[in-house]
Amino acid sequence: MDQNIIDLFDEYTHKPLRRDEFISRLAKLTGTMAAALAVLPLLESNYARAAEPLRDDLIEEDVSYPGDGVTMKGYLVRPKAGGKRGGVVVIHENRGLTPHIKDVTRRAAAAGYTALGVDALSVFGGTPANEDEGRTKIGQLDKAQNLRNYLLSLEYLRNRSDANGKTGCVGFCWGGAMANQLAVNDPKLNAAVAFYGMQADVADVPKIKAHLLLNYAETDERVNAGITAYEAALKAAGVKYELYIYPGTQHAFHNDTSAARYNEAAAKLAWERTLKVFKETLA
Repeated sequence: MDQNIIDLFDEYTHKPLRRDEFISRLAKLTGTMAAALAVLPLLESNYARAAEPLRDDLIEEDVSYPGDGVTMKGYLVRPKAGGKRGGVVVIHENRGLTPHIKDVTRRAAAAGYTALGVDALSVFGGTPANEDEGRTKIGQLDKAQNLRNYLLSLEYLRNRSDANGKTGCVGFCWGGAMANQLAVNDPKLNAAVAFYGMQADVADVPKIKAHLLLNYAETDERVNAGITAYEAALKAAGVKYELYIYPGTQHAFHNDTSAARYNEAAAKLAWERTLKVFKETLA
């Protein structure tokens, strides 16, 4: 697909643009409104891809727990097998706790962890069905309160009776940025995996104790602008990290509900690397 179309969609999802303005500009790029409407399903999420049935060896439940002045909601999935295990907080994109992120939560649980897909929009009653509304509400979150809510989510996992006390997080886009923030702000965090997420302030890098895995898309200029300074700070501080840029990929290349941007080979490799880090740090 034309890179200009991908860039426009990225602007729509992150600036964000009003939907009518996005559609109008998409029609100019594609030539006609009909062509724009034909391209649109390839750009937007098709959550039928995330509708895999729950595996027989997993248990899922909707949970709630105390946040910062709010009751937090989450989607928790864990293996049926007994024993204590590490916990993984799954951090959604800038649309909330979507079916895709719930699917990723199930994948983390299938690897042997207690996985919690946190709904950052709990402060507004939960993630709305309308993605544009979800994006708008993400922008209305109080940053300090939101960070505390995620820190409390990690504590919730650590304090469960089936927990071994070790925690990691994995985040995507908006959630990738949050993964970096959790690494800075939680010295007990064992691992943080960021998929195409904005970097933490380089001045805060010496606070990081977690093992970092940073997955970036090659064509993601907006996010990648901060890589050089961040990596230099990580090296200077002696932080254990891995950093990969996946050739030929777009922002959100791991999201298999977005046909235009999903890259199966890169997504599989990045997820294998994610599970490797979790195995090394959370067992």
